[in-house]
Amino acid sequence: MSYKLKFKKSVKKDFKNINKSDTKFIQNSLELFICNFSKNYERELLKNNKIKKLKSNQKDLYRLKLRSYRVIYKKEDGELIILVLNVKSGENSYKDI
Repeated sequence: MSYKLKFKKSVKKDFKNINKSDTKFIQNSLELFICNFSKNYERELLKNNKIKKLKSNQKDLYRLKLRSYRVIYKKEDGELIILVLNVKSGENSYKDI
């Protein structure tokens, strides 16, 4: 299965609040994440607490830790897209989802 990366429009605003080197790191990490993504890779990351399924009203929301940032994403199996909902520092990452 191959995934592609798609950003919610508000993520552009999130990236404006992050310095350029961290933005580049996050984008590169997300590209690597989707290139390696599989059921086994997901299980490994869940086990290591790199990703976590969120308890929320919406189905299939996950948090990915990247340094001090949290990427909230959603898997859409129909189109095999990982939709990035927001990118924020740790304490602010769960607001507005």
